[in-house]
Amino acid sequence: MPLSNEASLVSDLPALGQDPGRTYRLGIMGGTFDPIHNGHLVAAEQACNDLDLDVVVFVPAGSPAFKQDRRVSSPEDRHAMTLLATADNPRFLVSRMEVDRPGVTYTVDTLELLRAYYPDNVELYFITGADAIIDIITWRDAARIAQLAHLVGATRPGYDLESARASIAASGIDFTVSYLEVPALAISSSDLRARVARGQSLRYLTSDAVLGYIEKRGLYEPPRLSYTAPDALGLIGGLGRDVR
Repeated sequence: MPLSNEASLVSDLPALGQDPGRTYRLGIMGGTFDPIHNGHLVAAEQACNDLDLDVVVFVPAGSPAFKQDRRVSSPEDRHAMTLLATADNPRFLVSRMEVDRPGVTYTVDTLELLRAYYPDNVELYFITGADAIIDIITWRDAARIAQLAHLVGATRPGYDLESARASIAASGIDFTVSYLEVPALAISSSDLRARVARGQSLRYLTSDAVLGYIEKRGLYEPPRLSYTAPDALGLIGGLGRDVR
């Protein structure tokens, strides 16, 4: 079990492992989710079906390690959108473990926390994009990630998996990887953000609930120019007056 100061981080995780006579499979869908979109949801659903996962826990990153040099929506906004997008699927849950954990978010820390929380008859399946599989050997403590979880690389049709396989093979790390072909992965969060900035619709690219949240919060809209009212009466500037 986790240390007492980490207990609150796992309070929203599903109960698994109660029956010692069976093996449970827990999917972990990590990501920034800025915003979450239908590609994420289709990939998680397909992983459930193809790999016989009991549940997929979506884990929005708190402070993503590889995005420290760019603007990212607040963790609370990204967590809220993930909740909205997954609410109607009983096999999808959302955890705040990375949102509530201070400091930069690293996958190995999340997997360590999950491994400490669950008994050995719960297997961990970390779901990510096949593009990320190429880079995973550069992630913090990649060898430990390989020990903690089975990797699931979701890829779009026509994607050349040879680069991902070659990267894993060249690393010398004993990763176990399954690849899933997911048609909806042509969608990307960066494209959705750009579409909002251009005033284009996101309908059918993400859930209606997430779309409504983005519009209500004004997420991803370009910054508005400040407006200075014209000095119609000539009272400001050069007169030395304190006009209030």
